[in-house]
Amino acid sequence: MTDRFVSFSKDGQVRYGLHRPEGITDLWAEHGMRWPGLREVIAAGMLEELAAGAPKRVDFLEEEIRYEIPVTNPEKILCVGVNFPDRNEEYKDGQAAPANPSLFIRFPRSFVGHLQPLVRPPESPQLDYEGEIVLVIGKGGRRIAQEAALDHVAALSLCNEGTIRDWVRHAKFNVTQGKNFDRTGSIGPWLVPYRSEAQIGDIALTTRVNGAVRQQDRTGRMIFSFRRIISYISTFTTLVPGDLIVTGTPTGAGARLDPPVWLRPGDVVEVEATGLGVLRNPIVDEE
Repeated sequence: MTDRFVSFSKDGQVRYGLHRPEGITDLWAEHGMRWPGLREVIAAGMLEELAAGAPKRVDFLEEEIRYEIPVTNPEKILCVGVNFPDRNEEYKDGQAAPANPSLFIRFPRSFVGHLQPLVRPPESPQLDYEGEIVLVIGKGGRRIAQEAALDHVAALSLCNEGTIRDWVRHAKFNVTQGKNFDRTGSIGPWLVPYRSEAQIGDIALTTRVNGAVRQQDRTGRMIFSFRRIISYISTFTTLVPGDLIVTGTPTGAGARLDPPVWLRPGDVVEVEATGLGVLRNPIVDEE
């Protein structure tokens, strides 16, 4: 079975461990003094060793814990926009796919973990979904060559890159506001250690709302490959262990339906990719 690392809260303490079909094996109790979180485990290159040496017991049932985003304190969360051919065509501006990736930054506070509610803010009803694959950097670097780029990946995860659509157009040149409302997106459900390019080279990525498929494509069709994304980003910023790169969403977000269909309280969004599990979140209004 694929190793699945989770970060979770129990009794007010953020911990980490392994997800098993029966429940959660707590690794923080034994290793937390040395590596307080998964970011530190990744930086030490210890994911594989911890998985191999983990006890088989179950310490907590899933209903006893609260999932957190897998890397709870990343230095950077960088997101790629417009990275599938049909997504570029949605803009109807007549322009060919860009020569370089479009990028923006998100803050950790804008994300919640698996099964936790995404929060629609009172400022806007236009909460939308975007299913994406996440690269977790394991080995830092600057100006990383494309041929070596995937050697810098420690693990993989999923993201619902939730967006407040009208707020991405509050200014002329940026999308920061609409991408960073607290608790509007999610990352998880877990980290899967990266072992070969076959895990992500051409896999299915699907987003469902209330069980209905809204987005579906394959990573082999991405405009910018995972290698290109890592190489390009590392040109201008030093990547460090635990950094998260959210790699782009297929066509089919609610904003592009006619008429647009926004997420509402009671909806459930699921993001699924081959071998990476299902990230599931309900929608609520902010209290």
